[in-house]
Amino acid sequence: MTGITETEAIARVADTGILLVALDFDGTLSPLVDEPMQARMLPEARTALDALLAAPDTIVALVSGRSLGDLRVIAEHDDASPILLAGSHGAEFWIPGEGDVTHADAPEDARLRDELRAHAEAATAHLDGVWIEPKTFGFGVHTRKLSPADAEEANRLVDTLVAAEAPHWRRRTGHNIIEYAFRHEGKDSAVAELRERVGATAVLFAGDDVTDEDALRSLGPADLGVLVGDRDSAASVKVADIAALAELLERLAGARSARASSAGE
Repeated sequence: MTGITETEAIARVADTGILLVALDFDGTLSPLVDEPMQARMLPEARTALDALLAAPDTIVALVSGRSLGDLRVIAEHDDASPILLAGSHGAEFWIPGEGDVTHADAPEDARLRDELRAHAEAATAHLDGVWIEPKTFGFGVHTRKLSPADAEEANRLVDTLVAAEAPHWRRRTGHNIIEYAFRHEGKDSAVAELRERVGATAVLFAGDDVTDEDALRSLGPADLGVLVGDRDSAASVKVADIAALAELLERLAGARSARASSAGE
């Protein structure tokens, strides 16, 4: 969609048959916070998602690096929700009517995960403010509360550990976090699996972090990638902040509803 306006881009995806709206959570629907489990969707973002859910032939999904359990907590997502979830960068899913959907792992992967996480905690215990976040398929090293020097030290120590003990693990960087995982799925594969599952004829994906670029780069000519922020990105549309994304999504929901009304006349 390079070279067209935001309004034209919205109109194009609004005109598709079945639309999947797949959204990152942290920094996209919720502000980034020092205590990750305190993250919550902004009210205007929640309103926009409700509008999309009410629009015909429109499916909403959250696609996050968070583990599925943590994503459900911060998204305030219960078993009655129609919103699909992809956690752990697409290694686990929650589907309405089915519940948790995960792919089997070898027991030795879980054992190594627990050992490495414990080693990382021990190696960084002297750095006040670092948090080693447990994840289903690995762990994350949060350094938001650290000085730049201490953050660099924490990341160096854990990088050295993982390189020595699990060089085959996937490493991802984000806002004040480095994630390590024995599963290699990315948000691109998450979007692809969700697209196939719901039979979407087009996808809108929005995110803010570099970990969202896998999904943004994977989109096709009928899709729309949206970046929340202003940096180099594969996204074809950029919005300034969460409020601006919410406005875009509400415009999209309105266009989807208007399209259905016109077709029914």
